[in-house]
Amino acid sequence: MNKKTINTLLWVLAIVLTIGLVIYQRATGPTYPVRGEIRIGDETISYRLIRSFSGDGDAVITVPVSDKSITGKLTYKRYKSYDEWQTIDMAREGGELKGSLPNQPPAGKVEYKVKLFKTGQAYPLTDEPVIIRYTGAVPKPILAPHIFFMFFSVLFGLRAGIEVIAGYDNTRYYAGVTLLFLTIGGLILGPVVQKYAFDAYWTGWPFGHDLTDNKTLATVIFWLIAWWRLKKKPDNRVWVIVATVVMIAVYVIPHSAMGSEIDFRKQEGKQVDSTE
Repeated sequence: MNKKTINTLLWVLAIVLTIGLVIYQRATGPTYPVRGEIRIGDETISYRLIRSFSGDGDAVITVPVSDKSITGKLTYKRYKSYDEWQTIDMAREGGELKGSLPNQPPAGKVEYKVKLFKTGQAYPLTDEPVIIRYTGAVPKPILAPHIFFMFFSVLFGLRAGIEVIAGYDNTRYYAGVTLLFLTIGGLILGPVVQKYAFDAYWTGWPFGHDLTDNKTLATVIFWLIAWWRLKKKPDNRVWVIVATVVMIAVYVIPHSAMGSEIDFRKQEGKQVDSTE
């Protein structure tokens, strides 16, 4: 097998790993929809309950239900608030039941429950309330390049790690591209995206504990060290492996975990139990 073929296979491996990491992170994150099935009478109902909403207007919760004898109720309150639970009837529109959750400011959250009813019997869709987070709308000209640079930073980062394992000579180049893409996507465009979404440029260290910001900062630092060490001593590739492992570890952590949120209890001027 010639070097060109091996190089192609290594790129294929890097692409597969990158796509796998990205899908895993998104699918395990706290804003990924809650999906499930429930059987009521002769109908099996597949539902998808959203956990993220952006833009103006209310968040519409939709459950596809063909059986017109089935009704639904939507119960909700603001998350981390002293609100009382409110319950509304879901309206039928064709083969769907719909209910609206009131819009919230960026980083505000609402917890909600959906129950379906048939012949007087209740069928809750979930055991625990679903939590939905509201964000501001991010313009596509900002969001698209952010996603582009973050995706390809992972791709080149994994390719750099594979390059070390394969014993090839382009490690410094791949590490440099990774650092460049991380800087543009994470440290330049990332705060702009966050400003649109949550009205704050940076909520990680040292100003807060936002895990997404802290993960980005840690990844950039390790790739900066790896690139600098390669510049000083091209044969010193240990830090590339370390940076690659850190990047993988970062993407194993669910996206948006410990993200920005509003504690409405503090806004109401009431004491919050520190144990919560």
